[in-house]
Amino acid sequence: MARPDDRKQARDGLKAALARQPVIAAVDLGASKVACFVMKPDGVRRGERTLTTAGVGYVQSRGVKGATICSMDEAAEAIALAVERAESVAGVSVQGVTIATAGGQMASHRVSARVSIGARPISDNDCSRALASALAQIRLPGRRPLHILPIAWSVDGQKGVRDPRAMFGKTLGVDLLVISVAETVFQTLSHCVERAHLQLEGVVAAPFVSALAALEEDEMDLGAICIDMGGGTTSAAVFSGGSLVHVECLPVGGEHVTQDIARGLSTSRAGAERIKTLHGSAIASANEDREMIEAPPRGDDPGAGPVIAPRSLLKGIISPRVEETLELLRERLKASGAPIEPGAGIVLTGGASQLAGVREVAVRVFDRPVRLGRPRRVPHLADAVTGPAFCAAAGVLHRAAFGPREAVSGKILAGAGKRREPVDPSAGAVTKVAAWLRDNL
Repeated sequence: MARPDDRKQARDGLKAALARQPVIAAVDLGASKVACFVMKPDGVRRGERTLTTAGVGYVQSRGVKGATICSMDEAAEAIALAVERAESVAGVSVQGVTIATAGGQMASHRVSARVSIGARPISDNDCSRALASALAQIRLPGRRPLHILPIAWSVDGQKGVRDPRAMFGKTLGVDLLVISVAETVFQTLSHCVERAHLQLEGVVAAPFVSALAALEEDEMDLGAICIDMGGGTTSAAVFSGGSLVHVECLPVGGEHVTQDIARGLSTSRAGAERIKTLHGSAIASANEDREMIEAPPRGDDPGAGPVIAPRSLLKGIISPRVEETLELLRERLKASGAPIEPGAGIVLTGGASQLAGVREVAVRVFDRPVRLGRPRRVPHLADAVTGPAFCAAAGVLHRAAFGPREAVSGKILAGAGKRREPVDPSAGAVTKVAAWLRDNL
């Protein structure tokens, strides 16, 4: 018969096992690579505000063209392989993943609401009523919300309030930022993850989580624009007053530069990518007219010699595409009316931002200070995964550990529309809001 101490230890062990949170797995699904970061529950150091990943895996992307999935089987296989590599390093089994993407015709818009308050301190219930009133204004036919973020609160018209609880006032207002993607794209992502034998924990906007990984707190407060230059898209997240206020996305990225080089030099895509990495630059350099580069020819003709061209020709192909992309993004941000702070700086992330000369072109186009962003507060990462290309995957972990509190959880948004149980009329405001989301979004 087991002794009482043994039984107590067994019960304590069972309780600890039941209370143990599952691992967090982030997958950055891009046009050039698929990366997976895995973090165990004990990987969060809240006192130091740092993270420790248990495993990292990445593979060359397949089945993704531009910002959309073009082959379900290939994309699912790439996701499964990246997760499997991260699992083997971490020594854990991953059940569900959160996908970071910049595709799906991503868009953002703001909604505002005001509710009356009695002569008493503002409570959690008052905040819930204000959120419910704002959520009731959301109409997104054919689209799925990814994030519903409170931008700012106001009390009696006084803006800039970060936490209105315990304050006195007659009216309470809230501004929400809603980031959404096309419903069909969301369903395709969900089905793709299921084909990889994984559960979809949520879908997040890549520029948003990249900014969480790359920006400092002061930059978010004073204003910043995080530009995520991926393989298939170039997207931007605008921060002001410590909050995300706008998201913009263009279906142009580093892969388009590679295609331009392949066409301009009559070489293969693999050859164009290699030339871009080794010799590519978006700005002029000394002696580029006399410096020659070699590119492999297209096809498999053994008698065909390499393509030889001056490096100035390569720069003449890359520079216009990079400049055009950034100028188009600048005009989109202007047209959006986003509240961009006059002194807001630019932070570049994404694999395409590592191309030589991109920072200098961004300085010229935006006329603002520009720096290259890297995953911060993850000090132990290997050198191979500390570059700007891995900000999105690291940002998903940042969001899970320290990210801003959203009005609706990602799991509710990911499962919206799947359940239709009646709601108890006596239920609280938060429960009714969640039920409304399930029925209407």
